[in-house]
Amino acid sequence: MKTDPNVSLVYSTDKGRINAEPVAALIPESDGVVRIYRDSKGRKGKGVSIISGLGLDDSALKILAQTLKKQCCCGGTVKDFTIEVQTDNREQLKLLLEKLNYKVKLAGG
Repeated sequence: MKTDPNVSLVYSTDKGRINAEPVAALIPESDGVVRIYRDSKGRKGKGVSIISGLGLDDSALKILAQTLKKQCCCGGTVKDFTIEVQTDNREQLKLLLEKLNYKVKLAGG
């Protein structure tokens, strides 16, 4: 049987299940300092505080984001191992994270 060079294999059960990389390997390393940035790009001028460098997994980040949002009375989300909180009040976020024993640095002016 001849094989056509223009046809490629799309699906095969030859190898069984594909093992994905463990989630722990995807978590970025933390240097021990949590950084809080202010960003407004792509948000029609609305300011957002971005918290990075926590070194936590996705479920722990969601729990931490929920407590920060409740304390600041604002919204937010978790994206790419960072927490975005819809507030410009970085000082309040810094105090809340320091109460949770994090070393915090305000970054980006």
